[in-house]
Amino acid sequence: MAGALDGVTVIELAGIGPAPFAGMMLADHGARVIRVERPDNARFGDFGDKDVVNRNREIVTLDLKQPGAIEQVLALVEQADAFIEGNRPGVIERLGLGPDVLLARNPRLVIGRMTGWGQDGPKAHRAGHDINYVALSGALSTFGPREQPMAPMNVVGDYGGGGMLLAFGLLAGIISARSTGRGQVIDCAMVDGASVLSAMTYTMFGNGMLAEQREANVIDGGAHYYRTYETADGGWVSIGSLEPQFYAMLLEKLGLTDDPAFAYGVDRGDWPELRARLAAIFKTKTRDEWCALMEDTDICFAPVLSVAEAPQHPHNVARGTFVEAGGIVQPAPAPRFLGTPAPPVRMSKR
Repeated sequence: MAGALDGVTVIELAGIGPAPFAGMMLADHGARVIRVERPDNARFGDFGDKDVVNRNREIVTLDLKQPGAIEQVLALVEQADAFIEGNRPGVIERLGLGPDVLLARNPRLVIGRMTGWGQDGPKAHRAGHDINYVALSGALSTFGPREQPMAPMNVVGDYGGGGMLLAFGLLAGIISARSTGRGQVIDCAMVDGASVLSAMTYTMFGNGMLAEQREANVIDGGAHYYRTYETADGGWVSIGSLEPQFYAMLLEKLGLTDDPAFAYGVDRGDWPELRARLAAIFKTKTRDEWCALMEDTDICFAPVLSVAEAPQHPHNVARGTFVEAGGIVQPAPAPRFLGTPAPPVRMSKR
């Protein structure tokens, strides 16, 4: 199995976080991704041969500060479609691998530059992490309980608004280069990506439908019918009964069909009381008992699984959503190409 991106070659300067995630996305689907690492690549956030994000790569070890190393990278670039780097602005220029140098060697090259703040702007040269970029985008203000905004791990900034956006940008750039013969630079910033991922949030805000208080909106845990609830055994379940037909099923299973307080479309001011009543009901059964009652319905229900539990769920098992490679259980490549399926996952060996 070659994968949908067979024939695409990418050179990736080693790093952590979103740039390697973009390399993983491309490599998962058959691109040849050559990761250039320094001799001592130990750093915070890099788990070496056990790093899922670094899977499916070829590894080349070079000290870019030594004579001849830059020329070796440029020789690789000559045959590549794309180049990925995740340093602060100006770093690769000082190494002798700036965009002008790269494009002079390969005019069709697509250069993906992954940063938090972008290549320009007042904060461009400042340090930051996922939580900071998501904060500046406005997205972080919508996550977490009413009392305090909480970062959703590194999913929204690093990987969704960073690495996945960069993978999209690189492929768009490659398509353009193959059509026009001209490569280009992609300025991919996590603050921009987190903002783009918030398109629906800004739609709601622009239409006067978003309260700027967490747990006061339909899909942020404010509505009693779109929320997580604790169960009798300390587990959690998720309810997303937005539409009236799904909400009706929820009320039926909870024995609340004839309770006028739970009529569809009640005033938001009633939500806190209704949340409290549902919380008490969900605490009367274990998570498995609620699964038996609701999972095979259109209520829009799912148990809240831990990362240890998720690979064992029957739906994920049936679809092969998780795979094992190198002794690590990990997410399988996605999305799925039915005509050109992704090659088997392999861990990269240094």
